[in-house]
Amino acid sequence: MKAIVQRVLKASVTVGEEVVGSVGQGICILLGISRDDNHKDTEFMVRKLLNLRLFEDENGKRWTKSVKELNLEVLCVSQFTLQCVLKGNKPDFHGAMMADKSEAFFEDFMDKLAKSYNPDKIKGGKFGAHMQVHIQNDGPVTIEVNSPPPRQKKKTQPRGEKEVEQKEEEERISERLNSTEI
Repeated sequence: MKAIVQRVLKASVTVGEEVVGSVGQGICILLGISRDDNHKDTEFMVRKLLNLRLFEDENGKRWTKSVKELNLEVLCVSQFTLQCVLKGNKPDFHGAMMADKSEAFFEDFMDKLAKSYNPDKIKGGKFGAHMQVHIQNDGPVTIEVNSPPPRQKKKTQPRGEKEVEQKEEEERISERLNSTEI
């Protein structure tokens, strides 16, 4: 999952002439869902996005407060194009989750975002619609956030073997130092 997060003074989403979501000060999240994303990615991203320190504190110290700490608003828009890979000059969206699955996934993401914060502070676009996103970026501040890739199992040596190898390496270094005339 990939998110482009912008600190905003205000932001809104329109479909045609209808405003379907708008916020004042806070963040605007453009969210790209990949075909490999799961509930762990959702949990990670919700936690990360709500706690991302993009705002000043009351003393003007930068990068110390999150949208959640300051009780600000969040506008979240699904954007499959964030999962693009360029093939020459042509965008390829095969990495994006298919629309039939991603709509339910996005709705679940929005529910978790609301439950982890304040439902009245969370606004969204209209999934699958051709939207116009109006953003008044503050700063400008734009941050990319990615869910962690699936963990690979590390190849580990038994503790004894690793210690033996380390001791042998130390001995080789010591021999080289002793054989070098200073």
